[in-house]
Amino acid sequence: MQKIPNLVIVESPAKAKTIEKFLGKEFRVLSSYGHIRDLKKSGLGIDLEHQFAPNYIISKDKSAVVRELKQAADSASIVWLASDEDREGEAIAWHLYEVLEREGKPTKRIVFHEITQQAIDHAIANPRDIDRNLVDAQQARRVLDRIVGFELSPVLWKRIKPALSAGRVQSVAVRLVVDREREVQQFISSSSYRVTARVVKEGICNEMQVVAEKTFDTAEAAKVFLTDNHNETLEVTSLVSKPGKRSPSAPFTTSTLQQEAARKLGYTVASTMRIAQRLYEAGYITYMRTDSVNLSTLALNSTAKVIKERWGEDFYQRRTYKTKSKGAQEAHEAIRPTYIDRETISGTAQEQKLYEMIRKRTLASQMADVVLEKTTAKLESENTREVFVAEGEVIRFEGFLKAYNYTSKTNDEEESLESSHQLPELKEGEKLKLQEIVATEHLSHAPARYSEASLVRRMEELGIGRPSTYAPTIQVIQAREYVSKGTSSGNEYQYQDFRCDALHPSPELIIRKERIGSDKGKLIPTDIGIVVNDYLVENFPKVVDYNFTAKVEEQFDHIAEGKQLWTDAMDHFYKLFHPLVETALETSDNRSRGERELGVDPATGKSVSVRIGRFGPLVQLGENSETEKATFASLREGQSIQTITLEEALDLFKLPRIVGSFEESEIKVAVGRFGPYIQHQGKFVSIPKQFDPLTITREEVIELIQTKREEEAKAELKTFAEDPTLSIRMGRFGAFLKHGKDNYKLSKEQKEKAEQLSYKECLGIMEKGTPTGTKKGSTTKKTTRKAKK
Repeated sequence: MQKIPNLVIVESPAKAKTIEKFLGKEFRVLSSYGHIRDLKKSGLGIDLEHQFAPNYIISKDKSAVVRELKQAADSASIVWLASDEDREGEAIAWHLYEVLEREGKPTKRIVFHEITQQAIDHAIANPRDIDRNLVDAQQARRVLDRIVGFELSPVLWKRIKPALSAGRVQSVAVRLVVDREREVQQFISSSSYRVTARVVKEGICNEMQVVAEKTFDTAEAAKVFLTDNHNETLEVTSLVSKPGKRSPSAPFTTSTLQQEAARKLGYTVASTMRIAQRLYEAGYITYMRTDSVNLSTLALNSTAKVIKERWGEDFYQRRTYKTKSKGAQEAHEAIRPTYIDRETISGTAQEQKLYEMIRKRTLASQMADVVLEKTTAKLESENTREVFVAEGEVIRFEGFLKAYNYTSKTNDEEESLESSHQLPELKEGEKLKLQEIVATEHLSHAPARYSEASLVRRMEELGIGRPSTYAPTIQVIQAREYVSKGTSSGNEYQYQDFRCDALHPSPELIIRKERIGSDKGKLIPTDIGIVVNDYLVENFPKVVDYNFTAKVEEQFDHIAEGKQLWTDAMDHFYKLFHPLVETALETSDNRSRGERELGVDPATGKSVSVRIGRFGPLVQLGENSETEKATFASLREGQSIQTITLEEALDLFKLPRIVGSFEESEIKVAVGRFGPYIQHQGKFVSIPKQFDPLTITREEVIELIQTKREEEAKAELKTFAEDPTLSIRMGRFGAFLKHGKDNYKLSKEQKEKAEQLSYKECLGIMEKGTPTGTKKGSTTKKTTRKAKK
């Protein structure tokens, strides 16, 4: 290979492409495509007898990458390790240093939190050594997580069901979701009434709304109040105006960006991080994994210039912020645009929206407060002496709202400053006539279930995880089906409001319908998640203890700062953890399956219970004994072993059922692992959610069967008389070959002429190809047949 003066190695190809623009011909930039090696997958991969020494191996999919990097490194005068500036990036640099055998050879570590000419030049001019403290902190996290997963998962297999897994941070995240769900389930909603009145000044049409100071627990009490006050005149007894202000939020950290992108743009936590990664690698924003709210001096000065030029001196206010999150690394910067004067970027619509939000938040963070005037008027009824209150708020100076309107609330509700309203001009002693008075029913609400973003916020508050772990943790607990996203739009509730006015001196009932209890997009623990959580809380309380998990994170911080040896931290944890594992494996207690007795089947007298089975939640009817055999039924989507009733459980045994016949073959409706389905003539048709498998009619079933046939006919491009099981079909990604149950991909050229492919050509495609879904290296026999002559 030709000798090159400088080789720069980064994690991603996109980052490499951007950096190449800023480096001259003397530099070659290559990508490691993330980590090049990890702990050995077979076995623990850690030598417990020798100070937790990790056994790292290069993964098969990285062998070609490592080979290319090694060749390039050996032919370079200097190797520059330019992975990200966090602990994960430092570990990647160290692994590269080890694998590429760079000891004693010219190798430099460079870091930058933004990909700009100035940042790259500064990094090249100020290289440093690999920070072993940061490497050890990452290594400690990786080793500890492997130990917990490797030793705890077999306990779950033995005590609950096979194929379960546990993790140090993921188990705590699941516990947060389970604890919140229990709060929701145990909450008892109560009704109350709030009274509002519409009043008007005499001779003026300008109306305003006032609110009674009293609230009422019952409809009867509210109706009495309406009757007594519906024809009242209200006198202004006090007027208080006082100034107020709202200050902008700090620039984005990883967690606040995830929260705001979820609320304003509807992005998932994982999507936000993917989009932010692309923006960073394209050179548009600074590094996106950070818990710092600091801005560099350069960024502060350039932001000040833009604000003053755009809105004027009055709108600028230099600010410094202090992070509230535990273990924050203040040396880093917040997430901001690399060039604040760049209003728009090229990229996808998602990238443009996220960039715009980051830019506006950064500008707003250095702008003046919003100045408000808040007015509170108290009014008293002439006869009943009841007190009413009216409040108004006027924006006197827009301040940071010129750049960015945001919410400062700590829940998921929007708080817009633009919703301010002004009271009409009032004087003390002035009288207003009541036009209408309404008692509105309100229900108390259970604590809100976590969204992805609010779970991140809660984890950050508790010190659980760090910016680099929030998104992966939330992905893992959903992928492992411990937590799922709700799909219910709630139930319709009929609120009973009452109104009185000049035409209706007696309270008039008004029915107001609203849907309540929606859990769409919210995180809900699955039955498996609840059972696993309860078992861990009972048997491994330290592992899922919020404070203990936060302290472990603090230990990682201490390791990164060089205040603690990582092996000492591992030793301390393992001495606490391992005895619990041994006890759990040796104990002879019954399996923990979340079993719950529902009652007795009136028809048979057999007991009915629910629990976790090998393939998930199920209902059991009867007991296994020498004289009888229990029967089982899987729970349907949306049902839970925590809440299912005896009647709902018994309904599950009504399936499978025969709904009639069609084309001289019986039609069976049943429920399987993937939901309810129809079975007819050896074929299966899924039953859509709008149909109940217990009540779906023969006519509806036949319509679904025929619809499926029509869809399949449209998708079938070509069949072959030589082999009825072979066909060319159209799918989501274009034409493909189907043979029996196996599907084969077609090349771009083959897709374009799919309908012209001959039987012999199809056999050739199957002979050379592998059915989709078959792993490489599989010894599955090919089922191609010889062409008929």
